Amino acid sequence: MLRNSIKCAYNLKFFRAMSLNPPEFTNRLAEEKSPYLLQHSHNPVNWYPWGNEAFKMAKEENKPIFLSVGYSTCHWCHVMERESFENVEIGKILNDNFVSIKVDREERPDVDKVYMTFVQATTGSGGWPMSVWLTPDLKPILGGTYFPPDDRYYNRPGFKSILEIIIKHWKEKQSDIESQGTKILDALMRHLHASDHANHSVPSKEVFLKCLHMYKKSFDEEEGGFGSAPKFPQPVIFNLLFRIFNEDPTSGTGVQALQMCLFTLTKMSAGGIHDHICQGFHRYSTDRKWHVPHFEKMLYDQAQLAVSYVDAFQITKNSEFADVAQDIFTYVNRDLSHPEGGFYSAEDADSLPEFSSDHKKEGAFCVWEKKELENHLSENVIKENSVKLADVFCHFYGIKEGGNVDPLQDPHEELKGKNVLIVSSTVEDTAAGFGLTTDTVTQALAQCISILSQVRQQRPKPHLDNKIVTAWNGLMISGFARGAQALSDPSLIKRAIQAASFVRQHLYQSGTLLRSCYTTENKEVTQISLPIHGFVDDYAYIIRGLLDLYEACFDDRWLAWAEELQVKQNELFWDEEDGGYFSASEDNSLVLRLKEDQDGAEPSANSVSAMNLLRLSAILNKPDWSAMAERIFKVYAERIQKIPMAVPELLSALVFYHSNRRQIVIVGDKDSDDTGELIATVHRHFLPNKVLLVTDGKTDEFLKENLSLMDSFQKLEDKATAYVCQNFTCSLPVNTSNELEKILQGS
Repeated sequence: MLRNSIKCAYNLKFFRAMSLNPPEFTNRLAEEKSPYLLQHSHNPVNWYPWGNEAFKMAKEENKPIFLSVGYSTCHWCHVMERESFENVEIGKILNDNFVSIKVDREERPDVDKVYMTFVQATTGSGGWPMSVWLTPDLKPILGGTYFPPDDRYYNRPGFKSILEIIIKHWKEKQSDIESQGTKILDALMRHLHASDHANHSVPSKEVFLKCLHMYKKSFDEEEGGFGSAPKFPQPVIFNLLFRIFNEDPTSGTGVQALQMCLFTLTKMSAGGIHDHICQGFHRYSTDRKWHVPHFEKMLYDQAQLAVSYVDAFQITKNSEFADVAQDIFTYVNRDLSHPEGGFYSAEDADSLPEFSSDHKKEGAFCVWEKKELENHLSENVIKENSVKLADVFCHFYGIKEGGNVDPLQDPHEELKGKNVLIVSSTVEDTAAGFGLTTDTVTQALAQCISILSQVRQQRPKPHLDNKIVTAWNGLMISGFARGAQALSDPSLIKRAIQAASFVRQHLYQSGTLLRSCYTTENKEVTQISLPIHGFVDDYAYIIRGLLDLYEACFDDRWLAWAEELQVKQNELFWDEEDGGYFSASEDNSLVLRLKEDQDGAEPSANSVSAMNLLRLSAILNKPDWSAMAERIFKVYAERIQKIPMAVPELLSALVFYHSNRRQIVIVGDKDSDDTGELIATVHRHFLPNKVLLVTDGKTDEFLKENLSLMDSFQKLEDKATAYVCQNFTCSLPVNTSNELEKILQGS
């Protein structure tokens, strides 16, 4: 409490110095560094962070725990805070009768997953904010997501009413509630137990066609995507469908798999979910047409979608897909990057419409009124024509006088009279409609975007969650590395190396990854007093990022670190008895130790790890790691067979497992032109089932120590030389791009 008093005194001094009214309330969260926890540090609720102080208080005072989980850019988290957690009456009810704990789900995904599993099992759905009531020994009693403050709203039970019911039952039936909590946990443990003891074999390739058939049934042939609104970007599905296509590109199934991806990616890039002015993608679309988004931007979406568009470009050679990938990289470099190289987590959906406003609105930073556009885009397109820039822009992007947002997609009327940009025409049709050339229209649209981008930068910006999460940085390292390979852009390699170096410097201590680090107002990297150790997804995503980075820059120190991290991941999370990886290491505060298998907005760590193990096994000749991947497939064999749509990323690893994998070895000076030409030839192709090694026999000490066969690969005629090996047989060495091209196309 002394530390809290010092913090309060400091806050008071600060506010007096700034001639501002000091906050009426300050709680323990003021000592935290998570942007989400700090957002609640001046609530009248006496919040605790997740930890022993809160658990001890609940037991000593025999109070149930109210657990609230969210993240700093979550729209409905803001709504619930405004309606309930800033309400003094509700704050008093919580303080008198509960120990209230606030958790940032991005800091503690282990806590989030345990109680989200409970909420989904008991309510049939989940989401954030997540609200769960626990016994003092952390067993769940009741859970849900957003609750309005009282019973008058949204036909949902009010938060205050639920609190009063739980208080009454806790006083009258505490032993029954505690017993029920034990039964719930026991049932969850039985249901969630994943093991390879059922003697399942590794699923066959037939499951790919079964999964493809399921996706075809849910595919929206008019608007792209899978299922109806709301529509989410689903890069894990693209990953799988691209690989199904690659297995048999000329077959009907292969063509269908490819077309579903390309059509969806095209629709998304034209839609309002894509920020046409300031780049990047929003979280999801509230409607079927990808038009009206939920406006927050998450790092993990940018990372995975960049790879999807890079894959589409590699397959089709259509530069429009490359442009979208570069668009994502531009956004991340500008708005989600720490000066030292780490990547920030997210930007909020909500922002102030004006600097003088006292209430944030969703999408305020991004949307436009038609009059506003006409004012900023008032120049003529060309001197000989009276057509204004605004005319061309408004036609192309579907701008309407009264706004283009369907009221059904705007229940709070935050977008009334506003326009969300969506490509509603083609350059050709726009040119014909205004009597212009296509080049003139293209240039005019680029000029409009440049002007409006500057206008947007003058608006109040959304909140930036500047927490740096290891796992998501791993995904983004993969994004930049894969982009560097396919787009032949050295700046993307440099950016990926910078990010990997940041993780090694700031998020790696004593051979162990940390979950996250933080930044001060001066952008200094900082850490909490008891750093949170990394979870299995931190390891899995970083390892994948390092493998992709190696195949972009061929510095084998990244391979060496990937192997080191895989050894540590196996030590901390592998279930030797039943197979598969636990999400978290041993922790007495967790009532369930889960194994994640669902591939959703983020791929599951087991899915990514299966691929990592297979890749590392192929690179470093580690058959025991390949066997671990096989165990993962067996653990989830029933899931794969019955509901393959739930695990598309795991199926991508299974495609790799069943494929005729190719090991491509290029021998030559890593900085020479002839080596570069051979590498570029490989990177022009979509080759998801390959591993690529480059050796000069001098700087690749790790490879030489771990792969004795590297000495058997030699230059041909003293030129950079490529070997393509498959099924334990290598092609004759070649040292021209044309010869290598023939081998890659012929297999």
